[in-house]
Amino acid sequence: MVVLSNNDGCIVARSAEAKALGIKMGTPYFQVKRFLEQEGVEVFSSNYALYGDMSQRVMTTLEMLAPRVEVYSIDEAFLDLTGMAHKTNLTDFGKHVKDTVRQWTGITTCIGIAPSKTLAKLANQAAKQYPATGGVVDLTDQARQRRLMHLMPVGEVWGIGRNYTAQLEHFGIKTALQLADADQSWIKKHFSVVVQRTVLELNGQPCADLELEAPARQQILCSRSFAEDIVQFNSMREAITGFVTRGAEKLRQESQKAKRITVFIRTCPHRDGRRFYSNRASMDLVEPVSDTRRLAETAHELLCAVWKDGHHYKKGGIMLTGLYQAGSWQPDLFHQNKEKPCSDALMRTIDAINQKGIGRVFFASQGMNEGYQMRQNRLSPAYTTRWAELPIVR
Repeated sequence: MVVLSNNDGCIVARSAEAKALGIKMGTPYFQVKRFLEQEGVEVFSSNYALYGDMSQRVMTTLEMLAPRVEVYSIDEAFLDLTGMAHKTNLTDFGKHVKDTVRQWTGITTCIGIAPSKTLAKLANQAAKQYPATGGVVDLTDQARQRRLMHLMPVGEVWGIGRNYTAQLEHFGIKTALQLADADQSWIKKHFSVVVQRTVLELNGQPCADLELEAPARQQILCSRSFAEDIVQFNSMREAITGFVTRGAEKLRQESQKAKRITVFIRTCPHRDGRRFYSNRASMDLVEPVSDTRRLAETAHELLCAVWKDGHHYKKGGIMLTGLYQAGSWQPDLFHQNKEKPCSDALMRTIDAINQKGIGRVFFASQGMNEGYQMRQNRLSPAYTTRWAELPIVR
């Protein structure tokens, strides 16, 4: 099985069987389409709604099983097991977590247990690589830590990217164990604080506590490559309004407001015979807002400034910056606030209706034609969020 990127462009995820066929990450789908059909490979479009919902179900399950949980990404979390080793075998607990997640959500997981996040990541990697582990590896024992680090290339260590790997290998450090045993003063002299902390973590000294709340966003970006080129201004305006709507929803979900908005559009840079055009414009608002109407009005002004007729636009988007928590900015003494009447109440009502999933409220400038949406010709059903797409068992 493989999964495609936006607009069904490139391969961005592969099952083990697909990897064994030699299918490379990032390969354009059209180049290998016939080969995939011949080999019986299943191909799916990215289904972000399904991924997000399943991720939330898994994380909710984990939060019921452990006292403290840090949701690190859509498919990864850190659990704090402090004190639990005195009451239960940690490997057995890991198997219980793995079995519960599988039973409640249908998702298979791998679990690594260790004194630090970096070692836990290595343990998790081993749980994936070695089927004999049953998907759970406990690295609380120092001797087991060293045996595994001896087997792991230094490039597999969390936080050691391609550049650091090349530098470390230049100095003869090729395994995780060699990095763990490196002299701290030498590491400090030649590398950044990131590598210094990694060495400490490999030796079982945690350098980062769990982040139980996600840090506030510094910016919100909503953009997309269009399935079909946009040549009409009104079509682009509808697309930009759609991006603004989504960005404003994200602002309100985190109780934030934006002071600056940027609109950008561009044509495809790889088309022969057509001029490439790319432009962007930004505007600072007098005061931060999260009202979709205010942001959409400003975005329309900016789009008028960058739009040029005669081009085939392949991508557009908006970026919201200068983000503030509600009530945390300094108002302008000489400016009378022109907030639209009942703005917050109206936005809350619209969000509540849309989140219930029984209908959709949107702004007229967003249009009825969604031709600018992504191409997703191989989209799997939204099993968990749409009644009409529930699987039927006969």
